Amino acid sequence: MAALAQSIRRSAIGLGLFAVITGGTIAVTQAFTEQRIQEQAARAEAKALFEIIPESAHDNDLLKDTVQLPDSDRLATEGPLTVWVARRSGQPTGMIIPVIAPDGYSGSIRLLVGVDMQGKILGVRVTSHKETPGLGDRIETKKSDWILSFVGRSLGNPPNREWNVKKNGGEFDQFTGATITPRAVVKAVHKALIYFRKNRQAIRERLNEAPQPRDKALSPESIAGESTSSEHS
Repeated sequence: MAALAQSIRRSAIGLGLFAVITGGTIAVTQAFTEQRIQEQAARAEAKALFEIIPESAHDNDLLKDTVQLPDSDRLATEGPLTVWVARRSGQPTGMIIPVIAPDGYSGSIRLLVGVDMQGKILGVRVTSHKETPGLGDRIETKKSDWILSFVGRSLGNPPNREWNVKKNGGEFDQFTGATITPRAVVKAVHKALIYFRKNRQAIRERLNEAPQPRDKALSPESIAGESTSSEHS
């Protein structure tokens, strides 16, 4: 019996050590993987920022010049909205707004929408998505130039009712075999323009303040309320 008990104790200790070592290895691997994912996401985001507003179009540090605005259900983001500001000689010339299209075919699609101070689109880029390879992933610039069709667009160009894919009577092309993905992106970009237009004055005042990275957010009371009455999805 003594030998059996000793054997059981050894087995229990061995299993315990194995569990501790395995758990520790998994935790370290997970932490390392998450860090790498975050670093890759940050690099992809920085690349997209400079594709939307190239360095030749501003003279400030675009990556560090950020301003916080109130969050918006329209943009499907959580918490204060951090936007990047492009400036020339200290004057804002454009901003890049993070937007989420929550209704992609396979989940949320994260976008960056660049807008000049008149509300015209400077560029749009997708930073993350889970859309179907060979179909919905054509929203990426490395798959097609579809996303470039937003450049120069604004509210009224096209008219609100045409901010949709052609299958639904809109201006924008859908993909062969994939309508949901491009439609979700078009709707999200349109909502970003509506957000900018409805809050333009407060945004301009905020951007004209001295830039301070991760600055205190503008209070909701100081920005115009939003209405969804002008949306045509």
